[in-house]
Amino acid sequence: MKKIEVVVFDLGNVLLPFDYSPAVKRMNDAQQGAGDKVQKYLKENYHFFREFEAGKIQPEEYLDKIFSDNELTFHKEDFCRYYSEIFTENTPLTSLLPEIKRRFQLVLLSNTNEIHKKYGWEKYGFISNFEKLILSHEVKAVKPEPAIYQAVMDYTKKAPESHIFIDDIFDYTMGAKAMGWDAIHCTDNQVVINGLHLRGII
Repeated sequence: MKKIEVVVFDLGNVLLPFDYSPAVKRMNDAQQGAGDKVQKYLKENYHFFREFEAGKIQPEEYLDKIFSDNELTFHKEDFCRYYSEIFTENTPLTSLLPEIKRRFQLVLLSNTNEIHKKYGWEKYGFISNFEKLILSHEVKAVKPEPAIYQAVMDYTKKAPESHIFIDDIFDYTMGAKAMGWDAIHCTDNQVVINGLHLRGII
């Protein structure tokens, strides 16, 4: 078994748990029923959200359609803030990053979008520990598509078996394993910590 050289973390619900309920409430406060309407709309049009994450739809087009289809009357800038201020730092895991980056290449691999990046998670200091951010909307592919894992390897120039991926979604860890990577399915912090310790990463 080849030695692990690259540690790849997912972002949402691993390093940054998120909860849309505050966003729904803030939209409802801004315009009666708007948050509930947008939440229902995005659930029913998940393909639209997915295309936005894959960089196939630009932010302005995404916002225009949401605003038009849901008859929103508040400012788009406010929507972006409501929609993105949903994250909470998971310090038991983010505190491990400085130690990991001293001995391994540390890469972030996330299905995300330009709005969440700009208005939500980009401000968190732990992001600076990552040597590279591989983001779905920039590489035009989403997990578990092989192309997004390949984008990581195109950057690291390392063999597949040199990579380990930590993600909260089982199908995404299986996507990594299908590429020849090792993976840890993050069901809670202790599972990740134990898995990293078992492999000599921490």
